[in-house]
Amino acid sequence: MSALLRVSLLLAVWMLLAAVSSSQRNALNAVDFSESFGNTLPSLSRPANASQIFYSIMFDAGSTGTRIHVYTFIQKDPDGLPVLDNEMFHSMKPGLSAFADIPEIAGHTVRQLLRVAKKTVPPVEWKRTPVLFRATAGLRLLPPAKAHALLEEVQDVFDESPFYVPVDSVSIMNGTNEGILAWVTVNFLTGRLHRNPQRTVGILDLGGGSTQITFLPKSRKTVESAPADFMVRFHMFSSSYELYTHSYLGNGIKAARLSALGALGSEGLEKKVFQSSCLPKRYTGEFSFGGFSYHVSGVTDGVSGFRACSQELLKVLKGIIKQPHELKDSSTFYAFSYYFDHAVEAGLIDERRGGAVKIRDFKKRAKEVCNRPSERTQLNPFLCMDLTYIVCLLKDGFGFKESTVLQLTKKVRNVETSWALGAAIYHSQKFRIH
Repeated sequence: MSALLRVSLLLAVWMLLAAVSSSQRNALNAVDFSESFGNTLPSLSRPANASQIFYSIMFDAGSTGTRIHVYTFIQKDPDGLPVLDNEMFHSMKPGLSAFADIPEIAGHTVRQLLRVAKKTVPPVEWKRTPVLFRATAGLRLLPPAKAHALLEEVQDVFDESPFYVPVDSVSIMNGTNEGILAWVTVNFLTGRLHRNPQRTVGILDLGGGSTQITFLPKSRKTVESAPADFMVRFHMFSSSYELYTHSYLGNGIKAARLSALGALGSEGLEKKVFQSSCLPKRYTGEFSFGGFSYHVSGVTDGVSGFRACSQELLKVLKGIIKQPHELKDSSTFYAFSYYFDHAVEAGLIDERRGGAVKIRDFKKRAKEVCNRPSERTQLNPFLCMDLTYIVCLLKDGFGFKESTVLQLTKKVRNVETSWALGAAIYHSQKFRIH
């Protein structure tokens, strides 16, 4: 294939992806929270009535899509938390890891998303508005050389942009920081930061490649029994926090599918068919993740249903997930990402409003879907597997009781509940952009 033809095909693929991207209105360095970040942003002349307004551009490059968040903040108290005035959000699928062998398209994706920032941030503010890109589990799971090539493409696009590009503006974020910043986001949006720390809420995030749990322990036994690297101290806006937090790479919902199917690290994919008792017996199809496609099917002669599926998925979690002591008691947790998406898909909550769901509700619906396939499984053959995995992860993995109530949400106060807002808030004090 000629070089010209290859480039033409790449651009055609990218234009197709852009056409199906989703948008709606409304980045943190692989952060070591003990580290100091940069100097003051460039000082520019600004309108007098805009002296308390600042902007932040965060790219969230996940395993299944790339999102841009453009935040508008108002700083009323120089030493206090900023007020979030607006969020502009836009996303494109698939995730950048799908372009591991054609990194040029990663640059095109980011360049397209930057148009949202240019339309949102006033031109006079461009040179003092930081733009940051943080990749999560999708790139963590790639071979280092391929991940680096993708990051270089993004860096080239940033260097061409009119925005302020800090040192280390493009990187892969570690899972611990992902959990901490998601916790900051939820507690900021629910008005719990700077109040009684005992009233903060925990967060559960379930992505495609990894899953995070973060909360402020109320029990000394939880702290004493936790592995040393699960406890993290950080300081933000005159307050200090000691959080229990951990990210389990390879235990996101898409990666768990591969583990259950026995497909992780397998070669010769074009000739293999991976079977699972979690899939409908007569189902045959393909599953794509991380730039690879897998032929999958149900078990025609074996046992299927919730019990058999649970046994498969418990093997994925065995010996990996730790059980924090106090989760056996009553705790308030917000859960989002695929927890939310699959609760909507299963008819447990309304997509617009979200809602409170007990873990036993997930279990009951998983049994119905697995044991009596219906229209839902025709729309998503993996729904039995995904719901069962959520039950096993929460109950047998983390150790929540079936009676535990989770607050499932995609947005709080009409803002996405991702780690990106927490990163923007954290960087606002580190860069002193207010």
